[in-house]
Amino acid sequence: MKILFVCHGNICRSVMAEMVLKQMLRERNVEGVEVDSCATSREEIGNAIYPLAKACLERHGVSLERHVARQITLGDIAESDMIFVMDKNNLRNLEHMFGRDVACAGKIRMLMEITGNHREVADPWYTGDFEATYRDVVAGCKAIMNA
Repeated sequence: MKILFVCHGNICRSVMAEMVLKQMLRERNVEGVEVDSCATSREEIGNAIYPLAKACLERHGVSLERHVARQITLGDIAESDMIFVMDKNNLRNLEHMFGRDVACAGKIRMLMEITGNHREVADPWYTGDFEATYRDVVAGCKAIMNA
């Protein structure tokens, strides 16, 4: 099984979700699940996790792996079993990139939907509130683990 997290730049929300879910899987000794993250834009390609996102994860004891931001590909969509985007703009971007049929194929949804809450994960790049984003990411990842 492959789970993919998607946000605008792949330096904050999606990579935070990737690292949190990987840690949860390790803690529960769950094997056979691949977790990755990527961006809809090309703006941050090649960049590491944003320093404030990294600091937030470190404060919460989340183990970090080397990360390099990358843009989503059609292959990512084909190879992933579940794709979680952080907001409606990410959904729209996927529609523009790959067409409505791909973006609405059923395996792509907003992360908070799995928690029963149909809202977006706020972008800490704009809000500056990495703790709120972390709480949302943890709630989403817990719901994934319990699904």
